[in-house]
Amino acid sequence: MKSKMLVGSLEKCDLPDLMIEGLHIRVDTGATTSSLHVDNIEVFIENKEEWVSYDIHPDIHDVEKIVTRRSKVVGMRNVKSSSGERERRYVIETSMVLGGEQWDILITLTDRS
Repeated sequence: MKSKMLVGSLEKCDLPDLMIEGLHIRVDTGATTSSLHVDNIEVFIENKEEWVSYDIHPDIHDVEKIVTRRSKVVGMRNVKSSSGERERRYVIETSMVLGGEQWDILITLTDRS
């Protein structure tokens, strides 16, 4: 049996598929899926598959820094936000590195501005 990893409520992780390192994250043990705050979500079709383009502010200490990324859409989810409102979100799959371990995870994209 694999040992469990102890994590805090705030951590830093890498999303290597998205070329993002040192992303500050808030751990929510009650969430079904991870979510990522992004801006300018645009849907497009590439090779008959649905994709999204979006902007991320990967550095909480430099909010002027913006990177644009693209991901294949793997689904849609209805998510109840912390304010109690329901929102339909795009779901992407990417790898995450935390504490020297790597997993493939599902992430919903949302614009919280």
